[in-house]
Amino acid sequence: MNTTAEKTVRELAVELPHAARVFEKWGIDYCCGGGRSLTEACEAAHVKVDQVLRALDGEPCAPAGSSPEHDWMTEPLSNLIEHIVNTHHKYTREELDRLTALLDKVCSVHATRHPELLRVQTHFIELKQELTLHMMKEEKVLFPYLERMEESVLQKEPVVPPPFGTVQNPVHMMMQEHDSAGATLRVMREASDEYQAPADGCFSYRTLYQALAAFEVDLHQHIHLENNILFPRAVEMEGQH
Repeated sequence: MNTTAEKTVRELAVELPHAARVFEKWGIDYCCGGGRSLTEACEAAHVKVDQVLRALDGEPCAPAGSSPEHDWMTEPLSNLIEHIVNTHHKYTREELDRLTALLDKVCSVHATRHPELLRVQTHFIELKQELTLHMMKEEKVLFPYLERMEESVLQKEPVVPPPFGTVQNPVHMMMQEHDSAGATLRVMREASDEYQAPADGCFSYRTLYQALAAFEVDLHQHIHLENNILFPRAVEMEGQH
């Protein structure tokens, strides 16, 4: 039995910096469905586990000009939170606004011939509302407490009890909301035929689908950092003090 294949997707995504790119390529859920073994995840994605294992065993291929990967398992939680907010939350907010306008434009021209666009638009609007509120709760409530908790631990001071009882409560809620976002992304991808623009699609149509696909990839990485690294580390830290 291959031990790597029996590891969870979450473990592999944390251990191997290039694993996320491999999982994206093969359509393997490593953020919301990270608790499954690689074998189970490959079965769900209808891909051969041997193909994925070969890709994982290959040399990491980082994008040109990219900086070295951070080891978010050891860096301070405050650094990880700063990265999530300044990189992923910022990108998400900017793209939600840009994609809203682009969807309006494309739907106004093409929805008559391609009614699936309206389905994509409806789910995107729901996703925008959910993510906007979700990020606000993280930035205003959960993240500030995690930073204060870590500071107290590092200074060997008593940790102030959280207003929500235990860190596990908001973490559970955030992960449920991540699951909901992941489900919406899957519906949008299915409705759009895997973000393949039709033959009569204009430049804006193709741009929309390319942008939605990129948005999906970033949200997967965003959720991975929270579900698989930030939240487990925060819960463990709370349990030790």
